[in-house]
Amino acid sequence: MKAAVFHDQRDLRVDDVPEPETSPGGVKIEVSWCGICGSDLHEYLAGPIFIPPSGSPHPLTGEEMPVVLGHEFGGRVVEVGDGVSRVGVGDRVAVEPIVYCGECPECRRGAYNLCRKLGFYGLSGGGGGFSELAVVPEYMAHRLPDELSDEESALVEPVAVGLHAVRQTEFAPGQTAIVFGAGPIGATTVQCLRAAGASLVVVAEVSENRRDMARKIGADAVIDPQEEDVVEAVQRLTDGIGVDASFDAAGVQETLQTAFHTTARGGKVVNVAIWEQSIELQPNDMVLSEVEVVGSIAYANEFPATMALMKDDRVSAGDLVTKRISLSEIVEEGFEELVANRDQHVKILVQP
Repeated sequence: MKAAVFHDQRDLRVDDVPEPETSPGGVKIEVSWCGICGSDLHEYLAGPIFIPPSGSPHPLTGEEMPVVLGHEFGGRVVEVGDGVSRVGVGDRVAVEPIVYCGECPECRRGAYNLCRKLGFYGLSGGGGGFSELAVVPEYMAHRLPDELSDEESALVEPVAVGLHAVRQTEFAPGQTAIVFGAGPIGATTVQCLRAAGASLVVVAEVSENRRDMARKIGADAVIDPQEEDVVEAVQRLTDGIGVDASFDAAGVQETLQTAFHTTARGGKVVNVAIWEQSIELQPNDMVLSEVEVVGSIAYANEFPATMALMKDDRVSAGDLVTKRISLSEIVEEGFEELVANRDQHVKILVQP
């Protein structure tokens, strides 16, 4: 079968690979759609990051690069292994791609997204969604509500990232927020803030197309940081108080630094971006305002709530799709298109 395989930086190939076998406890899925994630693009340009490099196999999958990419995906179950009871042949599913040990202290308390051996199907080995067929452990396969389309099965994962980020702040209805960056994760964070009852959602984004998208999906105010002082704008919008929570989904020094100055005293700054390099920060920005800095990685037990939000149209994930391509087009029309015209897109979906 055909699959997109990461061999090295800027070396992604559509290869012929063996069809995966369905083992006990496994679910074989005919992939409908798979999204290109910002993490995939980070790997393509600067990896391996999450991908296990040659000579250092992942502790849970036992695999190393080259690996099949793709972790934002869903499809139809075509075969199940012995012992599988949650889903059956013919079911449509969304895949929750976290690979975890189940044994470390974090896993035992339910925070499997913090597993000490954390991995992701489609990054850490085991297979990936940029392929015609994928076999995943039963726990990864979530039956898709009838109200959601095959295409939306690939959008559950990125929306779950946004939902987890919002939940990291214990966000309450009526509170206010700013999101830095309106790419895929910033956009889902905006939608989840709206669903959480935010009274004000501000977006800071340099791309005109993404600013337009942010308005479409529910941002109350959209700021171009190249044309307007973000801190002054937020102070004006909040009567000089600042927002209750700031979310950095851009992952550049300027956005995280600015987040401290847009957040109200005692508020929270959430980093949901994946970084390619180290940065400098002024710790007094946290100390003098008692701003709480929170990290956010993936999700934990949030797929059911995510699908419920999408089912009830409280989150319209389909609005984020800017392009649809076939697997054979994934390099030039997918990854290279994002490299050349990243600001023109939010989510590119691939149909294997």
